[in-house]
Amino acid sequence: MPSPTHDGSPPLRILQGSPASRGIAFGRISFLHRYASGPSRRPIDDVDAECSRFEKARLHAISQLGALYEASLEKLGDQNAVVFQIHQLMLEDPDYVSSINNYIRKEKCNAEYAVHVVAHRFVEQFLAMDNDYMRSRATDIIDCSRRINEILLMHSGSLKGKSLRFDSPPPVILATDDLVPSETVQLDPDTVTGIVTSKGSQRSHTVIFARALAIPNVICLGDQLTPDLEGHLAIVDGSTGQLIIDPDEAAITEYTARKKTDDAQAAHLEQFRGKDTVTRSGHRIELYANAGSLADLDLVIASDAEGIGLFRSEYIYLQESDYPTEEQQFKIYKKVLEGMGGRRVIIRTLDIGADKQAEYFLLKKEDNPAMGLRAIRLCLQNRGIFKTQLRALFRASVYGRLAIMFPMITTVDEVLECRKICDEVRAGLKASNIPYAEHIEIGIMIETPAAAVISDELAPLVDFFSIGTNDLTQFTLAADRQNADLPGYFNPYHHAVFRLIDNTIKNAHQAGIWVGMCGELASDENFTAKLVQLGLDEISVVPSSVLRLRAKIATLG
Repeated sequence: MPSPTHDGSPPLRILQGSPASRGIAFGRISFLHRYASGPSRRPIDDVDAECSRFEKARLHAISQLGALYEASLEKLGDQNAVVFQIHQLMLEDPDYVSSINNYIRKEKCNAEYAVHVVAHRFVEQFLAMDNDYMRSRATDIIDCSRRINEILLMHSGSLKGKSLRFDSPPPVILATDDLVPSETVQLDPDTVTGIVTSKGSQRSHTVIFARALAIPNVICLGDQLTPDLEGHLAIVDGSTGQLIIDPDEAAITEYTARKKTDDAQAAHLEQFRGKDTVTRSGHRIELYANAGSLADLDLVIASDAEGIGLFRSEYIYLQESDYPTEEQQFKIYKKVLEGMGGRRVIIRTLDIGADKQAEYFLLKKEDNPAMGLRAIRLCLQNRGIFKTQLRALFRASVYGRLAIMFPMITTVDEVLECRKICDEVRAGLKASNIPYAEHIEIGIMIETPAAAVISDELAPLVDFFSIGTNDLTQFTLAADRQNADLPGYFNPYHHAVFRLIDNTIKNAHQAGIWVGMCGELASDENFTAKLVQLGLDEISVVPSSVLRLRAKIATLG
């Protein structure tokens, strides 16, 4: 534990960033130094030789990534280590490789400079995308390209020793603009007790790795993270996103006590890993995790969730500049189902509209888009798009335990029409001798008051309900959940919302189907006992809440 600052040292400063990996860390700030950050341009005469030099470095990098994957399996697990296999594929991408070779030939410049320029062009393209997942992939491009350049510099004799270094003695709080996955996995948690970055993304592999390594992490500190902080004693609070500079004795005492409490709580939660989610009386609850994209699969696996209760398929559409093909979607659904190893995966069909817009859909501007042409309404008006998605889902069903869920249901006719289209898709696949699972659970989201009120009519038509409390609350209380001026009106604990939930669960059980919940209310420990009492069969929460909620349920009667 670092000693308190001396009298006369700078006063306590608190820098606010975004929380990324929970925990509290003590250490001295040490900025990361990289040798191969921005290579200079050199003219070359033999472009063929320079392209060959690049090719050798590229193949060497692919070999290194294979070794890094193997070395990371034990430390990070299969689902996290797979990023290095993805990096190998990136280095084999024809567009990436040809762009660098073309730049070398056209500009008659050294390979290091060509790699640097082309990589940043790719990075700018990713960062310009509207989707968080795709923006976070820019870090992977930087990582792959930096690896090639370090190899080129080593072979030329320009780089010697370690590619990463920092000056302060351990324990250190590592500070940098951002970390790439291969840098993060090299960190020793006994030396680097915390990570703070000026940039970053919640969906990045670096953040996922930091969580897997249990290193507290604060991102997006921006211009606050200045070089003059080098060597200063600091505390990282990964739960609040704060970096405390030059803490006094009182702050050190306070955070030391909090760290002991956090460590004890984390150790307590670990005893529930791999266990069933059951109450003291033996009542079993299925505890699942929500996933916003394929990248979240790592978090779901690490969380010890028993399945995926909500996979938001719209991210596939949001990351594209045109309608994703059946084959594109099939590959993603297949990866998710295979990755979950036979555990149930509930994939919600396209929910574009309202706060989620894709330009190529050419949707008209609506005064009240949350209640407009969105979700299942949009799909039923665009059956070609809907059938493409359903064909991809049914084809992928043979690779795991798939359940399909339709959002924004308000009428019996909508459910009947959805089932009719499913039958048409099955018939088409059968006629083409394309395999699909014989039994795929079909469910609907109960997120409108109309669906909750007529849940007795809807239940016999489906295999399960999933209650979406976010929309259910805003529609029941006529309070826009995105309106910052209405916090007092958007109240998921309102007894009108409770009544609709209770009515839905009773009608589901009376029809012999199970019912889950995937809204924010599901992860609220203050409401967990009530949900169990109401008879909820499945709860789906953010991955970070899984063990905490399992521990809570274990205390209930």
